[in-house]
Amino acid sequence: MISLRYHVVSTAAVFLALAVGVVLGSTTLSRTLLSGLSEENSDLGTEVARLEADRVAMDGRLADADAFVATIGPMAVRGALAKRTVVLISTPDARPEDRDAVTELVKAAGGIVTGEVTVSDAFADHSRSAELKQIATRLLPAGMQLPTATDPGTLAGGLLGPVLLISKEDNKPQATPEESAAALAGLADGGFLKTTPDLKPAQLAVVLTGGANTGDAAGDRAAIIARFATQVDRSGAGAVLAGATGSADGTGAVGAVRVDTAATSVLSTVDNVDTPAGRVVTVLALVEQLDGQSGRYGTAGTAQGVAPGAPQE
Repeated sequence: MISLRYHVVSTAAVFLALAVGVVLGSTTLSRTLLSGLSEENSDLGTEVARLEADRVAMDGRLADADAFVATIGPMAVRGALAKRTVVLISTPDARPEDRDAVTELVKAAGGIVTGEVTVSDAFADHSRSAELKQIATRLLPAGMQLPTATDPGTLAGGLLGPVLLISKEDNKPQATPEESAAALAGLADGGFLKTTPDLKPAQLAVVLTGGANTGDAAGDRAAIIARFATQVDRSGAGAVLAGATGSADGTGAVGAVRVDTAATSVLSTVDNVDTPAGRVVTVLALVEQLDGQSGRYGTAGTAQGVAPGAPQE
């Protein structure tokens, strides 16, 4: 006769067997799963190590290429700017090492740097555009006429262009020393720029800038520098706007020029002046400007080629 105790013991045995099976099954599953995950993690680790090795090798090749270009750069531009004069204009975010390297290459090319101008943050500050316009209108050299455009960048270029560049028609200054001194002093007193001593007008100009602008009104600041450089170009034999990596973005000065066909028809742009190759190209673009031509150079998608004369992409 089957007792109640038998039923209880039998039921307990069944549940115990199920529990043991679950434990054993989950342990086996866990081991299998962990083993698979461990193998996958090992494979990923191997892939990461390979990619890191590739990156290090690529960085090494780029460093070697930069060193090579830096070495042959002066030879590549030798005599290209013989007896030509160049003024350098820098924005606040331009890197001093880029400015110094471009200066040395201009000299290696036989050119003469007549001085440097550094514009301040206020120069591209829209909140101070009315003041900048007022100074440009008041201190314009006699016989000069401001552009019809009324934006601050173009007006500032309309003032500084004739002050910093000689006439391309007769290679003579477009303003008297007194007029130039008054214009530069007015802008300096307003906190818009500073200059090196004994600044003299030149045939050509290089406008050096950084990468993409950030923060509030980033696009407006880029547009002011773009229009300023374009107007400076129109004031003399030519100019090149050279920016660092990122300058061809939508909030970069080079990018602002490249979306304006009227500007690109006269102003040459370089979007990688923070590299030895970009600095060499900046000097070659100055030579191109002397020939009345312009181009878009660098590594950004909006560049037409890496250098003047190189195959267009």
